[in-house]
Amino acid sequence: MHQSKYIAMSFWRVLLAILFPPLAVIGKGCGSILIVFLLTLCGWVPGVIAALIILNNPN
Repeated sequence: MHQSKYIAMSFWRVLLAILFPPLAVIGKGCGSILIVFLLTLCGWVPGVIAALIILNNPN
């Protein structure tokens, strides 16, 4: 049961990273939000890629 909750949360987090990348990394710290926000301003794709990489990092 715990694993299904984790999978559902990660699904929503990835979906949020695709739709609005800075909001997806809000729990990872201010630096991550700023980096993803700046990359999103440069282009949507770099922001999404950065958000997915940050979300995939276990630390």
